[in-house]
Amino acid sequence: MSETQFKYTEDSIRTLDWREHIRLRPGMYIGKLGDGSSPDDGIYVLLKETVDNAIDEFMMGFGKTIEIDVSEHNARVRDYGRGIPLGKVYACVAQINTGGKYDTEAFQKSIGLNGVGTKAVNALSEYFLVQSVRDGRTKIQEFERGELSKDHKEKKCDEKNGTLVQFRPDVEIFKKYRFLPEFIENQVWNYVYLNAGLTIVFNKKRYYSKNGLMDLIARKTDPESLRYPIIHFKSKDIEVALTHGTQYGEEYYSFVNGQNTSQGGTHLAAFREGIVKTVREFYKKEYDATDIRASIVGAISLRIQEPVFESQTKTRLGSTHMYPDGPSVRNYIVDFMRKELDDYLHKHSEVAEALLKRIQQSERERKDMAGIKKLANQRAKKANLHNKKLRDCRIHYTDVNKEERFDSTIFITEGDSASGSLTKSRNVQTQAVFSLRGKPLNAFGLTKKVVYQNEEFNLLQHALNIENGIEDLRYNNIVIATDADVDGMHIRLLLMTFFLQFFPDLVKNGHVYILETPLFRVRNKSKTIYCYSEEEKLAAVQEIGKNAEITRFKGLGEISPAEFGKFIGEDIRLEPLLLEEQTSVPKLLQYFMGKNTPQRQEFIIENLRIEKDTVEN
Repeated sequence: MSETQFKYTEDSIRTLDWREHIRLRPGMYIGKLGDGSSPDDGIYVLLKETVDNAIDEFMMGFGKTIEIDVSEHNARVRDYGRGIPLGKVYACVAQINTGGKYDTEAFQKSIGLNGVGTKAVNALSEYFLVQSVRDGRTKIQEFERGELSKDHKEKKCDEKNGTLVQFRPDVEIFKKYRFLPEFIENQVWNYVYLNAGLTIVFNKKRYYSKNGLMDLIARKTDPESLRYPIIHFKSKDIEVALTHGTQYGEEYYSFVNGQNTSQGGTHLAAFREGIVKTVREFYKKEYDATDIRASIVGAISLRIQEPVFESQTKTRLGSTHMYPDGPSVRNYIVDFMRKELDDYLHKHSEVAEALLKRIQQSERERKDMAGIKKLANQRAKKANLHNKKLRDCRIHYTDVNKEERFDSTIFITEGDSASGSLTKSRNVQTQAVFSLRGKPLNAFGLTKKVVYQNEEFNLLQHALNIENGIEDLRYNNIVIATDADVDGMHIRLLLMTFFLQFFPDLVKNGHVYILETPLFRVRNKSKTIYCYSEEEKLAAVQEIGKNAEITRFKGLGEISPAEFGKFIGEDIRLEPLLLEEQTSVPKLLQYFMGKNTPQRQEFIIENLRIEKDTVEN
């Protein structure tokens, strides 16, 4: 190896400007990039950073309405706050570490503090426009990838005060992306739950919440499944809501200064601890913490000064104190829960009785399951999971701390040929393959015992590492990969039933996807086009001409490993498994997986008629 290959001189040292650095290392600023199929993909972080500034204006008492308009590739956010000072518009969107939030008098307990977010949106957008309206005058500037492209002169206007931001994420950074309205709607609901009196108009629809976190819990749960009415407490800097249902596991929604901390942090840990301490003291018995929190649905919102998050994406709180020289986050929340929840239980004996029954039921179920779990774990070891059922990857979602996690994927498929093709074509660093043996059991209506008694479910649970919840989930993306025929669709439905019945948090937190693979290959000697629908096939045939050779892929096993690599690589198409906000999981499963009801028969017949009409036309 020659010395000239690795010369280290003054010329080797480079200084990047802010735009270059953000574009070269976007993950430092917005987390993973993605294509919009996951709620934590970068394009949603760009939107959130823009809306956060509007929310901060509302929190300071300026502007009660925010307008958000989003198409597949463009976003527009208009607030009616004070508007950026006109002489500082450029500085606020194009000079790093510049903003009004360093002045704690102007922005106390705001979401963003470092003056980075809007600049990241600007640098990572192929087009970015900012307009400020302030006291009858306005200033507009337009940018391309962070570079000022058009500087409009300040002029008079008759619009209301506020700030408008429009942006289009850069296709050089976010390849083949699209905004999914379902994910944005979820963000919008969180904003209105956390800000009483705020109205958000998203794509012409109005969103408003009167009761804050109580409304959030009500929307996330099925009223018929709740063991007791939602408990709701609120004071100046903290708001909590909680209840117990019938679902498996624990379900929490946590926020700091309006930011959805999806990875939790010090405040969520204190909330969970406060519940356990209060319940033990109230009933004067040292119940197991897992029995107290089993089937809980809870939400906490905290307002603190100068919050410390564990990354720029702000999904996990690291702060230990409420404000400099103030009480610790832990003590503040635990003391709040011990006072408020204890008072509530003393005043509402019917709730206290219902909660006690839920805890005792969880205790019985845990003890009944102990022996079954032990046997199941022994069987999993005997099955030599990592060699027979699972072709594992080398890097997992939980290989680092809970904030900066690696993106890893597990494909769940059926049959030797499909799993063989996937195994040969995958990225062994980050993609694993789990092979089913035939169709899985219909889990609808069964208890969690079946997860341990059924070998396929037991081994799948161990592969995912979700026995005790999803905090230690080994793969961020759980991808159901089945043939696009009747049997494949049935397997897909059975797996979805398994996840929704026993591990609904996997779906609610956006971890479950369907792999889309091409139905057709259209080619000639010089060109090959893969088509995912009949329409795409017709367009491909027209493009290639009459000598086109058309292949119909009947199953995943018919796709060669060389070809499969294209469909699970950079151009992978994943369809997220989404639940609407007010979906009742038990009712959903009853409808599709229960007894053959007349309503379902009508649904099938009607959709078959629609499909038949479409084909004939």
